[in-house]
Amino acid sequence: MRLLSSFLVGLLFGLGLVISQMSNPQKILGFLDIAGNWDPSLIVVMMSALATTLIGYRIVLARRKPAFEAAFQLPVKTVIDRPLLTGAALFGVGWGMAGLCPGPGLTIVTIGGLAPFAFLAAMLAGMGLQRLVKV
Repeated sequence: MRLLSSFLVGLLFGLGLVISQMSNPQKILGFLDIAGNWDPSLIVVMMSALATTLIGYRIVLARRKPAFEAAFQLPVKTVIDRPLLTGAALFGVGWGMAGLCPGPGLTIVTIGGLAPFAFLAAMLAGMGLQRLVKV
C-alpha cells in the first residue's frame, strides 16, 4: 500500500506540474523576467500551492502518525545558516538560468529531446559535487 500511495502522489504531483505549466521553462522564465515581458500568471499557482501546504500540514500533523509509516519524518534542523542560504542561492540561480527546478526537470525528461537530459545531467552533477564539497 505504501508503494501504491507513493506512486499515486508522485503521479498527481507530476500532473500538477504539467497542467500548471511549471514544467515549461519558457513560462518560468517569463515569470522571472520582471524587468522585461513579465508573465504574472504563475502567481496563482504559487498561491494555490501555499494554501494547499498550509491546510495540508495542519490536517496531516494533527494525526498521531502517518497512514503508511511508523512516525513522521520532519526536519530537526531549524537554524538558518550559511549552507542553507548558499544552497538556496544556487537553487535560485539555477532555476533562473534553466527555467526549471528538480521536480519539473524530472517531469520533462518524459517528453524527450536533448535539453531535459542536459538539465538532468547538470542537476545530478551538482548533487554529486555538493556531497564532495560541504559548503
